[in-house]
Amino acid sequence: MVADLAIKLATQLARTAESPTEPSTNDVPVLRRAAMDVLARREHSQFELRQKLSRKFPEADTLVIDAVIETLREEKLQSDDRFTEYYVRYRKSRGFAYLHIRSELAARHVPQHIIEAHLFEDDADWNLLAHYQVQKRLRGLPSIKFGDRQHRAIVRFLESRGFTLSSIRKVLEPRLVY
Repeated sequence: MVADLAIKLATQLARTAESPTEPSTNDVPVLRRAAMDVLARREHSQFELRQKLSRKFPEADTLVIDAVIETLREEKLQSDDRFTEYYVRYRKSRGFAYLHIRSELAARHVPQHIIEAHLFEDDADWNLLAHYQVQKRLRGLPSIKFGDRQHRAIVRFLESRGFTLSSIRKVLEPRLVY
């Protein structure tokens, strides 16, 4: 009995010495675990997840990576809808508006129909957010002169944040002196 156990142990040690210590990157469980680790930190779009796995495992076959991601999607562990909902909420909280967020989501290859389902150009939050940004930039000044350096700087800042010209005009109009 002890001899049998010693033989089994020696056989296992011999097998582990012959086989590589690193698991193959075409091994689906390794890729799946890495993908789940990435998704455990925060939501990712399908495109982002594919990029991260490709960078982490450059020798992995893209078909295997795609299969792992598709399995995660079927199991509802990865969702572009959930990612978009989270991303819109997060970027709004950081002071970014419709045009900027839409551009960022498109850069992450989120499908257009998903973007349209979660991001609305006529959302009332944009005006409130723009008003808050203007208050923060003006620091208590009741008004600014139309066309002066400060007015142009605020307009550029709001445009860079993704606000539409109509919402910028609507927010700045009460504060402008002509």
